[in-house]
Amino acid sequence: MSHSPQAVIDAVRDLLPVLRERAQEVEDRRALPTETVKSLADSGVFRLLQPARYGGHEAHPVTFLTAVRLIASACGSTGWVSSVIGVHNWQLALFPDQAQADVWEADTEVRMSSSYAPTGTVAAVDGGYRLRGRWSFSSGCDHARWALLGGIVPGADGQPGDFRTFLLPADDYVIDDVWDTVGLRGTGSNDIVVADAFVPEHRSLSFADTARCVCPGQRSNTAPLYRIPYGSLFSYAITTPIIGMAEGAYQAHVSYQRERVRAAYIGSRAAEDPFTQVRVAEASADLAAAVLAMEHNMRELMEVVAADTRIPLPLRLRIRRDQVRGTGQAIGAVDRLFENSGGRALVAGTPIQRFWRDAHAGRVHAINDPERAMVMFGKGEFGLDIADAML
Repeated sequence: MSHSPQAVIDAVRDLLPVLRERAQEVEDRRALPTETVKSLADSGVFRLLQPARYGGHEAHPVTFLTAVRLIASACGSTGWVSSVIGVHNWQLALFPDQAQADVWEADTEVRMSSSYAPTGTVAAVDGGYRLRGRWSFSSGCDHARWALLGGIVPGADGQPGDFRTFLLPADDYVIDDVWDTVGLRGTGSNDIVVADAFVPEHRSLSFADTARCVCPGQRSNTAPLYRIPYGSLFSYAITTPIIGMAEGAYQAHVSYQRERVRAAYIGSRAAEDPFTQVRVAEASADLAAAVLAMEHNMRELMEVVAADTRIPLPLRLRIRRDQVRGTGQAIGAVDRLFENSGGRALVAGTPIQRFWRDAHAGRVHAINDPERAMVMFGKGEFGLDIADAML
């Protein structure tokens, strides 16, 4: 077990060669191997955002996102699962104390998967809620014992009411193995099916409270980490592994091009082609910009909450703007490299095509909708009203 955030980063770096070697196995399995999940748990990466009172590190978001980026640069699916599983420990810290105790009191190593789109039905009942339905895209669910599911509580007039996250133990649902995709194949993002489950009130959390940064768990978890917006941290937990995948593609591309001889151009070395050199420079610059924006934004956000001052709306808007732009920069970089990799890059099992597919699969996540985030930013610049739970 790692004993400091830096020790976690060091342990993650040590894991990268074996994660690289297992990348094809992960894709073929359509899920992470148990030994990979155990290695990640032993490294401490899942505990980075977990409260100290439950054995976590309460680490800076940049530390967590750096670990995610490194893992994704070795295996896109492993990086994706590491990110979403890791950020769930942060979200649970916002729930009422009893919910945290329900999950962590017996075992602080417990993992949670999620599916936030409100595709099931919710009914308010005495003492809590009843859930039924199917929730899709629950990454890493085979290695989790709890699930965080999104749902809308009907309002008094029958109209949609509060949008909440509900915490369910594995005994309350079944996993339907439906995950068979062209990208992020190894995430095991299967469906969660709930026949009829009672969820006590304390195992639910309002998205409105996470947007206002006023949540029940803050009474016990007083670190600044737990006063930042869900929309700021979760959005970067989706973008950062995509940046990592593009960095993995970059590393694979540069390594291959150093030795590649282009038969179509009379045996010339690809590394000596000025157009190849330009593409590498452009991709490198875009990835560096995406990383720097993430680190700058997360550090400024933490400085604001540490000072116990209100988070300025322009900062929230800039974070979402730069987050979706970071995804776009990563996709642009991996496309530029893939286009210049030659026909052999198409061969199944090569890293570049796997990173290309994985990055594009991550791009379609709802949080990466660029127009939505850019419109919010534009509205903010013009002083118009903005209402979005993911801000």
